[in-house]
Amino acid sequence: MTIEPLPFPTDAAGWAAFAADRPAERLARVAEVDARLRTEPGLTTVERLELWNDADIALHEALSQAYVVSEAHPDASVRAIAEEQVQAVESVAASRLLDRELWRAFADTPADGLDADEARLLEHLLRDFRRGGVELTDAERERVRQLADRDTELSLAFSRNIREGRREVTVPLAGLAGLPQDFVDAHPADERGLVTLTTDYPDLMPVREYATDRATRVALVSAYNDMAWPENEPVLAELVEVRAERARLLGYPDWADYETETRMIGGGAQIPVFLARLDEASREAAEAEYPLLLERLRRDVPDADTVTIADFWHLLSVLKAERHGVDPQLVRSYFPFERVVEGVLEVTGRLLDVEYVPVDMPTWHEDVRSYDVVRDGLRIGRIHLDLHPRDGKFSHAACFPLAPGVRGRVLPEAALLCNFSRGLLEHDEVVTFFHEFGHLVHEILGGRQRFARFSGVQSEWDFVEAPSQLLEEWAWDADVLASFTADAGGAPIPADLVARMRTADAFGRALEVRRQLGHANVSYHLHVDRPADLQGETERLYSSTSPVQPLPGLHPYAGFGHLTGYGACYYTYQWSLVIARDLLSGFRNGLMDPQAARRYRTEVLERGGSRDAKDMVEAFLGRPSSFDAYRRWLAGG
Repeated sequence: MTIEPLPFPTDAAGWAAFAADRPAERLARVAEVDARLRTEPGLTTVERLELWNDADIALHEALSQAYVVSEAHPDASVRAIAEEQVQAVESVAASRLLDRELWRAFADTPADGLDADEARLLEHLLRDFRRGGVELTDAERERVRQLADRDTELSLAFSRNIREGRREVTVPLAGLAGLPQDFVDAHPADERGLVTLTTDYPDLMPVREYATDRATRVALVSAYNDMAWPENEPVLAELVEVRAERARLLGYPDWADYETETRMIGGGAQIPVFLARLDEASREAAEAEYPLLLERLRRDVPDADTVTIADFWHLLSVLKAERHGVDPQLVRSYFPFERVVEGVLEVTGRLLDVEYVPVDMPTWHEDVRSYDVVRDGLRIGRIHLDLHPRDGKFSHAACFPLAPGVRGRVLPEAALLCNFSRGLLEHDEVVTFFHEFGHLVHEILGGRQRFARFSGVQSEWDFVEAPSQLLEEWAWDADVLASFTADAGGAPIPADLVARMRTADAFGRALEVRRQLGHANVSYHLHVDRPADLQGETERLYSSTSPVQPLPGLHPYAGFGHLTGYGACYYTYQWSLVIARDLLSGFRNGLMDPQAARRYRTEVLERGGSRDAKDMVEAFLGRPSSFDAYRRWLAGG
């Protein structure tokens, strides 16, 4: 049987209906399933699980499609309709886990004779009901329902304010000194001799790396660190309180403890333990790196007494050029956007034994490129690449699922929403592209599960970054890069330049870990401590974590989008990176080794969430994961 992919509308009216009607239709399906579960006592355990899976499919489709439309559609009215549907779907999902009749349909059913997938689903489902609050009193359950709805409402507002919070600054034309000529040409001065810069990535990333005028860097980075402020100040303040009350009602000390119960780390108290381990592993190297940055800054700004976050990327770039002969403007000349897109598709296609076949179809915007993912002539998924910034669009880079892959029933489908330049890309952007594509292929290749609950990127949340962080390594391999890069004359990037890039990349690595540690501390402590002064505490946490200092008086937490989805658990990125560095050791015969790639694909990616992450990692490595590879990487290895 051929499974058809998701059809998209062809006109504005169709998109408005798509945003409103499809989620509503799927919620009606969920209501039908729930009625059967409540009223048909003779169902077997397997029949009940299959019915729950039917509802899971409908909820996943409704939620993911509404989310993508809310984050990517160019029409603000359509985005608003989609946001309303996200709220409605999230509310239904939370309310189901408070429904005692639904709970009893599973709590009172025998577990004998179930296969591994069925037993795993029943175990996870009963845990979800408990965590949802089904065993609380009527009054407590009602309060938990209200809090869950308010969390969704606040999270949507927080994301919307970031999405619509682009800032602009003006600088004199001379303030563009150091920036590539194509950037200068694309930013002409107005009649006053001023140039307008925005906080969109195609402006932000070149400015913070290349601008030799410190005032320009400070102006734009300051604007970026004040995105969505003051709008998100009261939103975040209420959100952390809502989550704290919900956690207490559910029997957890705090929101971190609630979130981590289902994750590899195992408990909220383990987050500061892990962060302390990162602190110990990175402190000495960071203390050695920082004076070099400060000394270099003083050559340009003699009275400088502190390296700020507005200096960080620029100074790293300058020192890598001076110490290792890595000219970032030369590097970017090898990465025209179109070549990078073709290269990512070709490299991952070879690695994962798939083809990407372009599909001519309507989507939410003309920028979107759609591809069928094909193996052995059979379509196994569909992907959509929405890669450039525009007003009202999600402003970072992420993978968004569209349909949960369910074997024989639903084709896995997902989209990348990114904000890349249309011209030459920075190498950092190439790394980001590989990273996000790692999520995309995980979603597709893991999308052949029996149950939607385990489809795609549905493993423990502190593991899901590991496959994408692993794929970043392909953006640092000379042979891989030679296969798709080309400068204006058509020559690929030289292997010796890539070798110097790799050596240079080790410098500043510990300081970058300290920066990530700062984000993790902010994520954790804002949720657990719930400080009255968000600005003061955030600035204190960043200042005390890294010698590279935040710009004073700003509000970066207002634009910290991960505070909604990742909550107290931004530690995830470094936890996953520990695993990713270890997974890399499985490719000891080269990154394109077909045997290693096949084993990785079958033991990790294609498993989705059908096994615990530690078991998948151990199956691929032949041993439990360890911290050793991460420590060597941090030391420059």
